[in-house]
Amino acid sequence: MAAAQGRFSDGADGSDGADGDPVPPAFQRAVDALQSARLRPEVEIDPTKPPKRLAPHAYALEAAVVQDDLDLADGRLVLLHDPAGHEAWQGTFRLVTLVRAELEPEMAADPLLPEVCWSWLTGALEARGLSYGEASGTVTRAGSHYFGGLSERRPATQIEIRASWTPREGMGGVPDAASHLASWCDLLCQIGGLPPAGPMDTGVVSLPQRRGPQTL
Repeated sequence: MAAAQGRFSDGADGSDGADGDPVPPAFQRAVDALQSARLRPEVEIDPTKPPKRLAPHAYALEAAVVQDDLDLADGRLVLLHDPAGHEAWQGTFRLVTLVRAELEPEMAADPLLPEVCWSWLTGALEARGLSYGEASGTVTRAGSHYFGGLSERRPATQIEIRASWTPREGMGGVPDAASHLASWCDLLCQIGGLPPAGPMDTGVVSLPQRRGPQTL
């Protein structure tokens, strides 16, 4: 399993921040946990530029589920931290994600697909016993039909989950960031059509395997 990687926002790499403030120890510990997390071998993690305006401190990862040289799903996970707390978050940390994959036609036609995909997100967190709050997001199903020079391509449907939640803070005000990353990777693999790994097998059916998007 590969260790996670990522990139700090400006001033969040252990040096003083943009306003001269050092990185909060709680945020540093959470990032250290993300960087040391061991993930499923199908998940490839790369650094990505984090947002600058959502919170004073941010750390971002992007990932793809790859099997047999096929990209089955991809996504982005951002850890936000505001030491002063955020009323909407009901905490000082927030996780924000985008996950997407291409669907097989029979799955795309399921009217309950958005509800099922949202339940995969909450189920992935609960399966690892994680406590969280203020979860919110959207599930979008988008179809593409091709014409003219592209008419030989079959219609394609993509599912996209955009979500955020507040990880409950433990000792020292630090959330279990590594476990939240692992649960997010469980979601990414599930939407990519892979079966649950080992003890995470809860009997939930994944999407059939298919070739998914190649870039974020």
